[in-house]
Amino acid sequence: MASQQDELKHRITTKSQQNEPQQTEQHTKSAHDNDSKTNKNINKSTRKQIAKRGLKSLTIALTIPLLLTLIDISLFGSSYQYVSMEKPFWFPRLWALHLACLGSSLLMGLSAWLVWAEGGFHRQPMAILLYLSQLGLSLAWDPVVFKAGATRIGLVLCMALFGVLIACFRAFKNVNPIAGDLVKPCFGWAVLLSLANLKLVYH
Repeated sequence: MASQQDELKHRITTKSQQNEPQQTEQHTKSAHDNDSKTNKNINKSTRKQIAKRGLKSLTIALTIPLLLTLIDISLFGSSYQYVSMEKPFWFPRLWALHLACLGSSLLMGLSAWLVWAEGGFHRQPMAILLYLSQLGLSLAWDPVVFKAGATRIGLVLCMALFGVLIACFRAFKNVNPIAGDLVKPCFGWAVLLSLANLKLVYH
């Protein structure tokens, strides 16, 4: 009778020992699943915060230069001399100049934001100076040419703008190729501006 009890105890002990690793493994797996869920929730929250900051910074990067350009056009963008003078049919009209200026402002703002998002302004501080220089030159053209009538100074501004755009293209492309590509259409706007300026000089 005693031997049967000992044998029964031995079976119970053996079965309990066999179940312990399975229980430990299940507990470990459950803890790992909980940690994975927690990490996923943290990653989702972090990604949402990064996306919100990115959208906010993009809005600022596009809105500020666009507003400055609109204010510049509304204050200094009218020119009776340019509108009234004879021009060939292919020559840019005043509204085309303004539209190209707005488009260039948006493209350069987006390009600069891409460089900023890549940390390019920290690695290449000159890039932000180049961007601000082209923005300043583009804003200066209307008051200098249309309001002050300094058309020859306007030509100097156009040449300087070309040089700064080339420098922007090279600097931005080194950080982000897409940012560099976005600068390319702005050369077309600079060409329109130069044509208009030349017409005013030799009118």
